[in-house]
Amino acid sequence: MKILKPFAVVLVFAITLTSCSSKPEAKESEASEKDSSSEGTPVQVAQVSSGNMVEQVELNAVSSFLLKTFVKANANGYLQTVNARIGKYVKRGEDLFIIRTKEAQSLGNSINSLDTTLHFEGLIHIPAPGSGYITQLSYQAGDYVQDNEQLAVITDTKSFVFLLDLPYELKPYLPGNRNVVLKLPDGTSLNGTLSEALPTVDAVSQTQSYVIKVNTDRAIPENLIARLSLIKKSKNHAIMVPKAAVLTDETQSQFWVMKITDSNIAVKVPIQKGMENSGEVEILSPAFSDKDRILISGNYGLADTAKVSIQH
Repeated sequence: MKILKPFAVVLVFAITLTSCSSKPEAKESEASEKDSSSEGTPVQVAQVSSGNMVEQVELNAVSSFLLKTFVKANANGYLQTVNARIGKYVKRGEDLFIIRTKEAQSLGNSINSLDTTLHFEGLIHIPAPGSGYITQLSYQAGDYVQDNEQLAVITDTKSFVFLLDLPYELKPYLPGNRNVVLKLPDGTSLNGTLSEALPTVDAVSQTQSYVIKVNTDRAIPENLIARLSLIKKSKNHAIMVPKAAVLTDETQSQFWVMKITDSNIAVKVPIQKGMENSGEVEILSPAFSDKDRILISGNYGLADTAKVSIQH
């Protein structure tokens, strides 16, 4: 027992030193926490703005050729010449196919050998019935075709339009949107005029197709999707805040913003919303001024009259 006493004394002394050294660190940690809490929650703010506000909806329109011309054979025979190819632009009256009838194929050489003055050929020229692009080609040279068989399909360039699939509930907004701007995927735009509607409604989506006429010389392919905006409402001198400033409850029945009352206090202000667009929300009430500052970051879950620290 006497041998263990010096060791026990050393152990107690070491524990005492450890506890003494840890106390200042704990105090420093507590002090830093108090300092951070006294500074408040870091937030970002934006000022309330006023100006012209437009509420609009974005829709898709698909390019289409309303009229397609079918090129058909007018006799039984073999295709001797094919001047058509997919994607080629042809003009009305241009020769596309030359058919050699099966009678000429079997008897032509014999007749010509008997009388060279007859010049019996048995060739039938089939011209393009309209101007446009060939989008479908069914046969090639040497193939046998029958009378009235479809040889090719030509899209009529004069019938080029965009078709807008409009949800039926948006029909009341059409009178103010007769002139539209079509935004193509390549970044270019086309001016269009909203025209007649097709007399059918899609049973599933409940959308009705409207014709948008465009005046352009560009070669635009069929089934190209363009974007356009229909204006639903517009208002001058509207009071607006960024969308990030508006908070709501789980049922989205109540809305509010966090407003800075002085340098570091944010208060909860219930609001009544008006129009909305992609980035801003109109405030109908209460009345805000252009000098009011609203939280746009750090506002989620923030308590009323919370202390905040504005970050720049």
